Amino acid sequence: MPSRPPQRPVAAAPRTASPPRVTTPAPAAAARGRAPRRRGRVVRAVAGTAAFAAVATGAGLGVAAYLGHLDTEPLVVRCAATLEGTDWYLETDQADTAALLAATSVRRGLPARATTIAIATGMQESRLRNIDYGDRDSLGIFQQRPSQGWGTPEQVMDPVYATNAFYDGLVKVAGYEEMAVTEAAQAVQRSGFPDAYAQHEASARAWASAMYGYAPGALTCTLPPPEAAGDPAAMAARVERDLGGLPLTHGAADEGGATLDVDAGVLGSDEDAERMAWIVAHWAVSVAAPHDVVLVQHGATAWDRDGGAWDAAEGDPVPTGVVRITLAG
Repeated sequence: MPSRPPQRPVAAAPRTASPPRVTTPAPAAAARGRAPRRRGRVVRAVAGTAAFAAVATGAGLGVAAYLGHLDTEPLVVRCAATLEGTDWYLETDQADTAALLAATSVRRGLPARATTIAIATGMQESRLRNIDYGDRDSLGIFQQRPSQGWGTPEQVMDPVYATNAFYDGLVKVAGYEEMAVTEAAQAVQRSGFPDAYAQHEASARAWASAMYGYAPGALTCTLPPPEAAGDPAAMAARVERDLGGLPLTHGAADEGGATLDVDAGVLGSDEDAERMAWIVAHWAVSVAAPHDVVLVQHGATAWDRDGGAWDAAEGDPVPTGVVRITLAG
């Protein structure tokens, strides 16, 4: 096949310079000496800066509000007994049960050790709650079994009956005061898990020490504001149920809530009046949640529901051996 003759290169056409473009500015822009579109850019820049500032300010306020929210800790509703620098907590319904166990023990003239054993047993058996179920026919705070001679189902579901039934069994155990808590509890309960009571001994001992007045001001509760006015008749009935016939004087507080002055002196001798009053004072704080108690005063010291702690009382001190309970108005 014949070859194609070589192609002659074609020379590029020379480039001719274009004449310069002349731009005539708009009269107003020329007079100000700047480009005609710059004003729009400046306006948009200012508007953008203002919008950014507004967003930043709003974000800053939002962050500040959020941080402020973090600084406000939510109220933890609970009660505590302090012993040797350690707080032992119970929920308010558990503290209400502990108040009954301790007051019944005091009323019967039993030592604080009996209350320690009772609280440890109740913690293990029911978490200090009057439950209507359990292993086989076990019921109530101590999971007592009607089939084992503890009483009828209705009786063992009555917290007062069940508490006294437990103490009736405990006082028959020779030397229970010197026994380990788990041994004394097992002697009464005959549980299938006899060593389980020991895990509650430290907490039970702290609560018994406070409830017996051996650690003044050691029992506190942090509670929300009451939802209703307190009922002085119900409070008086609770004093009678738990502590017996202590002398009561009714009155009215400045803020409109009823007061009850409880004379704790009959619980012990005159020399022990201070501790007897602490027994009643700590008991009153323990039942503050269900009875809408807002203030408990012992001498010149008071537990205030708003603060949740013992502090100097406002006004005059109450007489030695007397506890003033103020209900919500």
